[in-house]
Amino acid sequence: MDIILNDLSTGYHSRKSTHRVACGLSATLHSGQLTSLLGSNGVGKSTLLKTMTALLPPLHGDIIFGDRNIGDITPKELAQTVSVVLTERPAMQGLTVREVVALGRAPYTGFFGTLSEQDEEIVSAAIEQVAISSLTCRMAHTLSDGERQKVMIAKALAQDTPIIILDEPTAFLDFGTKVDTLLLLRRLAHDTNKAILLSTHDVELALQCSDGLWLMNREGIIVGSPRQLATDGTLSTFFDYEGIAFEPNTMRFQVKR
Repeated sequence: MDIILNDLSTGYHSRKSTHRVACGLSATLHSGQLTSLLGSNGVGKSTLLKTMTALLPPLHGDIIFGDRNIGDITPKELAQTVSVVLTERPAMQGLTVREVVALGRAPYTGFFGTLSEQDEEIVSAAIEQVAISSLTCRMAHTLSDGERQKVMIAKALAQDTPIIILDEPTAFLDFGTKVDTLLLLRRLAHDTNKAILLSTHDVELALQCSDGLWLMNREGIIVGSPRQLATDGTLSTFFDYEGIAFEPNTMRFQVKR
């Protein structure tokens, strides 16, 4: 399932006014691809992701899931369509890793949350896909940041949605775990044909691991593959910072000395 943004404006409503964060956002998120959302601090990346997951209402424009507008989708249907991994560290006190992953089945289990045999199989498959079988009996609050992030990705997989959206999933992680996490998400997108969108400040890793990029600024979103946007000069222009030069051939940044 693809997501289409059409002339979207994002922001917040307050009792007295409306604060517009970004406007004119148009892009398509494709199935079977890992797409990275890049942009400077304060440009509105987190607000966009919250709007795409119905945590905030759109101020203007459309968000289309497949062929349905987000406003026409019930909360239960949305929970079976898109799973979310936010930057905030979740409360995991008193739960084992398997119990946390099993929470991903909540949109399907009803009021009492009783897991069927099929639900248990889906939870086990998600744990195996993320390679955390050795952690299943651990108390979740004892995990490292990297282990915790894998558990949350497994929970999103257990939710069994065609779309996964992650807000800075590599925050708090060491370099090796950042690489491991992005490669895992790329593999999951390809193997499961899910549309996976993540925001990140790890630009060079995103360029090397992503199938597509959304470059967000105040004017909108620029869409393309890393190689395409490097070759046509877009990345050099987009990351035009004093003291830094982008090398399109190597897809890396160099500090000017």
